[in-house]
Amino acid sequence: MTNKVLDELKILDFNLGPNLNCIRFLDIKKEKFELEFNLEKGSSFNTFLFTEKDLLTIIHPPENIFIDKFIQKIKYYFKEFNLKRINIITGHISPRIVETIKNTANIFTDLTITCSVPGEKLICELWHQKKPGTNNHLKVKLPQINLIKKEMKLNFKNNIFHLIPSPTARWPGGLIVYEETSGILFSEKLFSCHLASNEWSESNRLSTEYDRKHFYNCLMTPMSSQITSLAEKISEFDVKIIAPLHGPAIEYSLKSFINDYIRWGESLSINKPKIVLIYASAYGNTASIGDALAKGVTSTSVEVESINCEFTSNEELVKSIQKADGYLLGTPTLGGHAPTPIVSALGSILSEGDREKPIGIFGSFGWSGEAIDLLESKLKDGGFTFSFKPIRIKFSPNKPKIKEIEEIGTHFGRKILKKSRQKTRKTDTGMISSKTNPTLQALGRVVGSLCVLTASKGKGENNIKSAMLASWVSQASFSPPGLSISVAKDRAVESILQKGDSFALNILSSNNLKDPLKRFSKPFAPGEDRFSGLDTEETPNGQIIIPDALAWLDASVKERMECGDHWVIYAEVNYGNVLNQDDITAVHHRKSGSNY
Repeated sequence: MTNKVLDELKILDFNLGPNLNCIRFLDIKKEKFELEFNLEKGSSFNTFLFTEKDLLTIIHPPENIFIDKFIQKIKYYFKEFNLKRINIITGHISPRIVETIKNTANIFTDLTITCSVPGEKLICELWHQKKPGTNNHLKVKLPQINLIKKEMKLNFKNNIFHLIPSPTARWPGGLIVYEETSGILFSEKLFSCHLASNEWSESNRLSTEYDRKHFYNCLMTPMSSQITSLAEKISEFDVKIIAPLHGPAIEYSLKSFINDYIRWGESLSINKPKIVLIYASAYGNTASIGDALAKGVTSTSVEVESINCEFTSNEELVKSIQKADGYLLGTPTLGGHAPTPIVSALGSILSEGDREKPIGIFGSFGWSGEAIDLLESKLKDGGFTFSFKPIRIKFSPNKPKIKEIEEIGTHFGRKILKKSRQKTRKTDTGMISSKTNPTLQALGRVVGSLCVLTASKGKGENNIKSAMLASWVSQASFSPPGLSISVAKDRAVESILQKGDSFALNILSSNNLKDPLKRFSKPFAPGEDRFSGLDTEETPNGQIIIPDALAWLDASVKERMECGDHWVIYAEVNYGNVLNQDDITAVHHRKSGSNY
């Protein structure tokens, strides 16, 4: 396959066959993609163009930030191939996607949209909506819509397209496309990753494995059962290439990769406590809040079932509520009111929910937040007690706010786990205490240096800072100088310790422990400034040095390995210094390997 770099890496053009091209729109700075991602590797939006006679078929139109380049490309195709009509096939539907379709229909009037039934509902709702805070509102007649109610084929002279409805809670309009002749699967969000890649496909199976797993962990885990079913469905096709919405294509070890998706989903549903996250989202902002909460909850090993109540029957909703160990409910405010499906879901929770189980509410709004007020008052009057203050976000949350919301989710998950363990202890009174287990007693004799790990990421209003007390630390290599550190999955700092991120390891002195232990061993509230009142300094790499440190190391994360309930991180040391030559390192002694 060939590629041509256009407009300083803003657009890549890949030829996939006689009548099929991929136009990759690059967002190198990743300014418009999901806020919960901290990898900062940029991203891409893959749009596919297919020509047949006088028809241009567009699979997965891009977001409206690329509209000018997109229109230019369509005009070129119309002139080059003497085209007259457009058919847009889309399943990933958002306000930005609808704006792209609307601008395209304003110029090319002979246009139809092919989508699923839930997709039609979303498009019709968004077509005439004016986003709060904007003055521009393009008035264009809604084009004809071809509905895909079940799997169907589109037969052309040299190509056969299978259109497969693939609804999930986050993307209810999902529509996967499989081209039978080439064996290309246009998989939308499924199998995606956020990478601003200049190459059509990954160089090998391992080159993007970490990034795709990170994408799965951030967005797919709340819908794992739906995603697993889709992966199993896809495995029935003779797929030769997976072309996702974001990131490079996948051409190597496809069966193994699809099986990974199935395995990741199955591993999430093994006798774990579960919460149900119910929401509706007009512009995607409420959904982003829900994603961040879900990410925090799942870091504690509590399962999340995500439900978009606009596309879920009341019977399914009630079943999920009855089985759940806790509830999260999110709503936008539209015209001063909550959407009707949210009001209905609220009624189901009031009638079927357990008042003894944790609950939390969240939402975004433009000018007011009456819908969140409604949920709060009704649930409080109904006898529910909130696990956290209602989350109210005007428009969209920034990165520090997303980080704070993740931490709220982690605290919520810990409450679920605590209640689950209390229940287990009551029923398993015959179990031997871990304190007397000789293996765990022996494991506890492994000692480590007492340190404070600090991390700072991003600039300005998007700067995120965090810290944790660490003792599972060891030198890992001489050349290059490196260290390993174990970080629990539910630690707030974990999400900013991805590959490429930097941190400082503040090694503590055995003679000066009181203040750092008092500060960093206590639990932090979500969003709390770990360094408030501290006279900190910075490493040459901009990482945080705390007072009373014996020595410090500045390191960059190179590898991460998933180990049960922890991540083991290998980092290469960039800088370091000993601040007190006379003191010795503080060491953490334990009696049991079952806890810190």
